Amino acid sequence: MSSRPAAGGGRWVDVPPGRMARWIEGFTGRHGGPPEVAAGPEGLRLSAPDGTTAILHHPPGAPAAPDLPGFLAAVDAPRRLGLLLARKSAVAVGVAEGERLVVSKVDTRYVQARTAAGGWSQHRFARRRDNQAKAAAGEAADLAVRLLLPEAGALAALVTGGDRRTLDTILADRRLGPLAALRADRLLDVPEPRHAVLVEAVTAARAVRVLVRDPQ
Repeated sequence: MSSRPAAGGGRWVDVPPGRMARWIEGFTGRHGGPPEVAAGPEGLRLSAPDGTTAILHHPPGAPAAPDLPGFLAAVDAPRRLGLLLARKSAVAVGVAEGERLVVSKVDTRYVQARTAAGGWSQHRFARRRDNQAKAAAGEAADLAVRLLLPEAGALAALVTGGDRRTLDTILADRRLGPLAALRADRLLDVPEPRHAVLVEAVTAARAVRVLVRDPQ
């Protein structure tokens, strides 16, 4: 499990679905007993007797649930997810069935690094770099059309990761409309896409994100 500070206070904790029940048991023991449970648009809100709260966010593709047993069953159930990871010079697409990556492809394309030169040379290099980035995004869209678009009808969600601007450019391709409609709010923070990064992204896409806030 990973933990990081949350904007506005508190901390985010990423919990694998299979460890969610144990995490709730630990939360109960640490904070004074069974929490009150309330359903909300983002998931379930746990309010502990000592004032600590935890909001359990539904992972991409998991259906809403009104109570803890339903939530645990929903997040642990196998789901077919599409994955699209992209940065300017690399893209990785995949399909995950539960915890298994069943379709995958990684592609790279040269995009010139930024230059510190000034004047006309800087503008010329910037235009060249933008053209290279656009060409890379077009090839990434072609790859998504070949591998992900045929799966659209069977996917519970499309989870993206990497550079948001690059991803937005790829998914703006009109051919990918059915995939764009499945795009989850979650954006994975990933390095330059490689096969190993794609494998790790399956776990991150399925994780339950919990926002924990201690009493004021």
